[in-house]
Amino acid sequence: MREVYLDYSATTPVKNEVLQEMIPYFTEHYGNPSSLYKIASDSKAALNNARKNVADLIGASPEEIFFTGSGTEADNWALFGVTDVMREKGNHVITTRIEHHAIMHSAQYMAKHGIDVTYLEVQPDGRIRPEDLEAAITDRTVLISVMMVNNEVGTVEPVKELAAIAKKHNITFHTDAVQGLGNVEIDVKDLGVDLMSISSHKIYGPKGVGALYIRKGQRISNLIHGGAQESRKRAGTENLPGIVGFGKAAELARTGLKEHIKKVSSLRDYFIQQIKANIEHVYVNGSMEYRHPGNANITFEYIEGESILLMLNAKGIYVSTGSACSSASLVPSHVLAAMGIPVERIHGTIRFTLGDFTTKDDIDYTVEALEEIVAKLRAVSSISA
Repeated sequence: MREVYLDYSATTPVKNEVLQEMIPYFTEHYGNPSSLYKIASDSKAALNNARKNVADLIGASPEEIFFTGSGTEADNWALFGVTDVMREKGNHVITTRIEHHAIMHSAQYMAKHGIDVTYLEVQPDGRIRPEDLEAAITDRTVLISVMMVNNEVGTVEPVKELAAIAKKHNITFHTDAVQGLGNVEIDVKDLGVDLMSISSHKIYGPKGVGALYIRKGQRISNLIHGGAQESRKRAGTENLPGIVGFGKAAELARTGLKEHIKKVSSLRDYFIQQIKANIEHVYVNGSMEYRHPGNANITFEYIEGESILLMLNAKGIYVSTGSACSSASLVPSHVLAAMGIPVERIHGTIRFTLGDFTTKDDIDYTVEALEEIVAKLRAVSSISA
C-alpha cells in the first residue's frame, strides 16, 4: 500500500545526512565530553560544532545555546526558570490562549502555586494584537511567553513587535519557536527575544534533543543541578549522538531554508486549491498571509475529523486532527476554540502538514482519497447542510 506522510508538524523523518553524521558517535567517538583524554576531546569538539550550527540557524552566539531533552523541557525551563529568579520583582506572567500544551500546562501549574497568569485572546486568524499585550502588562509582570508559529493552524505571530513591547517595559520575553525553526527565517537579535525554545525532531533531526536560547545576560535559574555541563545550568552527561544530529539538521535547515519554504508553500497552496475545487463546504483555518509554509488546517463541515483520519489511515495517508501531544484527547482543540470556531466545525478539522519529502503526486493521491472519503461520510452523516 502506498504511504503518504502529511504530519510533519508532529515530527519529521531523520534525513540520511543527519543519521550518517550521528552513527560514529555511538561507536567510534564515544568519549564523555567532560573527560580530559583524546577521545573525550574529540567528543567535546563535536559538541561545540553542533552548538555553533544550532546557533547559526537562529542568529545566536554558541554560548547562548543550551541543549535540553526536548522543546517541552526548554519551555518549562523558560517559564519556571525566569519566574523563580524574578520572585522579588513580581509574580505575573502573560501568555496566550493558543500556546502548545508545554506552555499551557506549565502556566496552569504555576497558577496553582502563586503565579498570576493572563491569557491573551487571539483574532479569528489566530494572531495576537500587540495593543492587547500592552494593555495586559502590570508592574508585577516578569515574563511574557508567546509562540512564534502555532502548531495547529500554522499562524505566525508578530513576535518582533511583541518583544519590543516587553523590552520597553523591561520584561523578559520568551517565544516557543519549535514549529518556526527551519520553516521561517529566525534571527534572535533582530527579533529582540530573551529566550527561545527549539527542537531537533521538527527539522529532520533525532527525537529527544532540544535547546533553549538564553540571551547573554538574561537571568534564569539552573534547570538541573549536578555537574558542569551546559555551563552548569543543566547538569547531566550530554546526549552526544543526538546533539550531533541536531547540529547537522540545523546546518541543512540553514543552507536549504529558502528552497524549503518555496517548495513546501507552493505544494501547500496547490493542495488547498485542489481541495476547494473538488470538495464543497471546506474552510481553511488561520492566516494565509502569516503562515507556516507547510500547514493546511482544514475544516470539512458535517463530518467528524476522527473518521476522516481513520479512513485516510486505511489508505496509507497519515495526518492529524490537531497537536500530536494531545491526539489521545477528545477535547475540542483549544486553539480553534480560541479563534472563535464553533465546536461542530472544530470536530470536522484535519491538520495536514507538508515537508521536504512531500511530492505533487502525494497531494493528488490525498485529494482523490479525500473526495471519496468525504462523500461517503457525508452520505451517512446525521448532520446536514
